[in-house]
Amino acid sequence: MTDTDARIRVNGEELLLDAAGALYWEAERTLVFADLHFEKGSSFARRGQMLPPYDTRTTLRRIETLVALRKPKRVIALGDSFHDREAADRLDGDERAMLRDLRRHADWIWITGNHDPAPPSWLGGTVTEEVAIGGLVFRHEPQSCPSAGEVAGHLHPCATVTRRGRSVRRRCFVSDGLRMVMPAFGAYAGGLDVREAPVKSLFADGFFAYLLGTGRVYAVADRRAEAR
Repeated sequence: MTDTDARIRVNGEELLLDAAGALYWEAERTLVFADLHFEKGSSFARRGQMLPPYDTRTTLRRIETLVALRKPKRVIALGDSFHDREAADRLDGDERAMLRDLRRHADWIWITGNHDPAPPSWLGGTVTEEVAIGGLVFRHEPQSCPSAGEVAGHLHPCATVTRRGRSVRRRCFVSDGLRMVMPAFGAYAGGLDVREAPVKSLFADGFFAYLLGTGRVYAVADRRAEAR
């Protein structure tokens, strides 16, 4: 654990929330990323909205940094790793080489998402809809019914904190101790406020939002959680 981490339990499993937006499970030496959205920039460019075409490279470098730090034996990508079905074809040679090198350091599990229901076979590793390990189940989209141990992405949660008249919006983890929704890791991924129904409805008795600050993770309680 580093000074930037928050340590919490989800369905009895102890997890570290990294300030970069990744999850590390020490007991299983497993590093988890959600919603990488490789090639979102080039997807927008094809529709006339010009963004700097460096999002994939930026995201890969951030992954490299965390893999070097944590030295996991297993990496799980929680779906929507590619922004669309043709995104993998738009990776350049250097980016493919970066992915190949990352595969040499750990076993990769690619969870399928709504943006990438069929990740390319050249990625290697295991492609699956979900995977259960210990007390946790990793999938892309959270289930609408109670689901103990679920770790999901898809919703790109964000939270806003106001202090001294100044508001700050940050990506965040969301958990009630039974399940968790992870923040998007991709450089260009957007966000959905935790007060919106798709997030809030998953946690009937309230939740904690774990905001990604500069250099550390900050825990903020939902009002329903404060009232417990």
